[in-house]
Amino acid sequence: MRRKIAALLFLIVGVGLVQAHEFWLQPVNFFLKPGEHLVVSFKVGENFAGEPWDLTTHKIERLDLHHLNQSRSVRDSVGPGAKNNLSLRLREEGTHMLAMQSDNTFMGMEGDKFNAYLKEDGLDEVYDQRKKNNTLTEPSKEYFVRFTKVLVQMGNKTDNTFSKIVGFPLEIVPEQNPYALKLGDVIRFKILYNGKPLFGAKVRIWNRFDSRTTIQNIYTEKSGVVETRVSNPGMWMVSVVKMVPSQQEGADWQSYWGSLVYGVHQ
Repeated sequence: MRRKIAALLFLIVGVGLVQAHEFWLQPVNFFLKPGEHLVVSFKVGENFAGEPWDLTTHKIERLDLHHLNQSRSVRDSVGPGAKNNLSLRLREEGTHMLAMQSDNTFMGMEGDKFNAYLKEDGLDEVYDQRKKNNTLTEPSKEYFVRFTKVLVQMGNKTDNTFSKIVGFPLEIVPEQNPYALKLGDVIRFKILYNGKPLFGAKVRIWNRFDSRTTIQNIYTEKSGVVETRVSNPGMWMVSVVKMVPSQQEGADWQSYWGSLVYGVHQ
């Protein structure tokens, strides 16, 4: 009986880990006073609540701090632990962007769970290809890499750092500075894949406020753009997944997971 219970618990935990694929950088404060430290935790999980990202098993390939036309690597400043993995003193007033790329990691999944994951993330082309090849019941073999950005605001002076393209294969670029908007304003985001607008991608827009999470599912237009309104204060995230056939041996698919996080004042 104990073995059966242990096996069941392992299965439940394993399923949770497979499904918990949203990843983001979460600052202690999105709004900083001049000279104040930017303190950031690395998060992964569902419902925009999340758990600490395990820095002992995953690697950071790239972590850069951007402001206007300047950028510097801060990867060596990351520390271990469950939270507050990075502390940086920002040098200038304005909008700042922290951009991170993870290593490319292998993941296997049972066929039915992989199919559910494809449907959940709007990856219809991959699902249709598996159906066409009569492989829906086969386990998946996939490499995935994460690309994430967080925008923070120091002082009252805003600038165009928010629109900087950092060159990720999958990138989310706001068309307005979130810190120059107020509640009720429209905000648009362009999704780029290899530098070009990504059409028909399922984009999730998350808001975490007062311990509650709301989610919008919006598909990109031909321009690669999705549009929403600044409806609530709190923490916001835009996320998207793109999957293509793998060019590496040992896997059928390569997926790219992107996210962008920012804050809205009450």
